[in-house]
Amino acid sequence: MDFDCKTVTATYCEIMQQPDVWLKTYDLVCKNEQAIQSFISKNNLGKESEIILTGAGTSAFIGDVLVGIFVEKGYSQCRAIATTDIITYPEKCLPKGKHVFLVSFARSGNSPESLAAVRIADKYCEKVSHIIITCNETGELAKESGRDNVLLMLLPPETNDKSLAMTSSFTTMALVSLLVCNIKQLPEQKGKVEAIADFARSILKDSKKRVSEIASLPFERAVFLGSGPLKGIAEECHLKLQELTDGEVVCKFDSFLGFRHGPKAVINRNTLLVYLCSDNERVKPYERDLICQINGNNKVVAQVAVAPSGLDIDVNIDCVITAPNPDALKENEYSCIPYVLVGQLLGYFKSESLGLNPDEPSVSGNISRVVEGVKIYEL
Repeated sequence: MDFDCKTVTATYCEIMQQPDVWLKTYDLVCKNEQAIQSFISKNNLGKESEIILTGAGTSAFIGDVLVGIFVEKGYSQCRAIATTDIITYPEKCLPKGKHVFLVSFARSGNSPESLAAVRIADKYCEKVSHIIITCNETGELAKESGRDNVLLMLLPPETNDKSLAMTSSFTTMALVSLLVCNIKQLPEQKGKVEAIADFARSILKDSKKRVSEIASLPFERAVFLGSGPLKGIAEECHLKLQELTDGEVVCKFDSFLGFRHGPKAVINRNTLLVYLCSDNERVKPYERDLICQINGNNKVVAQVAVAPSGLDIDVNIDCVITAPNPDALKENEYSCIPYVLVGQLLGYFKSESLGLNPDEPSVSGNISRVVEGVKIYEL
């Protein structure tokens, strides 16, 4: 990093530090490889295991990003279920007669739902093993690590974002989850992690100024579109921009194909469109068709596209963000992670342009760093 975190907001620092933190986290997982392998072996985690990826808010979106990747890797019984759903309808979320692996994502580990979901799983499931991925060593969730059926993955302390908005915590928890999934091929993952760090650095260095210029434009709505894992990234991007602007920018997300079926009605002249484009050759034509249709039918404030190898279509996109080495992102399951930096930067710069404090943008008081006012009722 070429700046002093003492002279900038925590949010800015936490966005900019991510490539370095990812490499540091890879080394951390390597140091804990034996303990992770031992837990997996002792608890019989395999391709047929019931895996539930869970969290609340941004932490839940990690599961939405990763679930398809886990399924593609052969974990066919993997599902993403928010803690908020587990708490209200555990009987519809947790299989009683099976061994469940509950993977909990939590920045602070102090949200009431985080601990409650663990307790409910212990009660409802015939057998449950917990993988807890958190950024706060003193959080309530981290204190569960004393049990034999719990693997605690504690991230570097700088990922415990001080800002209201989760940034480095989101990306690093997602990274760790995939590294644990690939623990038997850990040395081969280094090059993949380095490739996404390079992509992220290029976004932060080469595209930051243009993104800040777009953030200063007078849009009141924003739509983020992505396919597959990138739909989950779009989900996180929409929340980042909306919460960092205290709801002054109302945001939506969808898949490229799903957006055609009604949600496209949200587009008006006050809209920003952000396309998170896949490098999958089968997926690209569907995304290009929608971009072309929108450009033929709609007038919007601006359009941004993240497309690692560029956009091969004749439309006027205000900002196209590419990767320095797109080939290194092909067949790289981590490649979706850097895309979220665009949503983070848009949220940060739009917050500043509206005269808000990105670290504490909620003038309304409707949201807080750790959710408030949630009472857990006993079953």
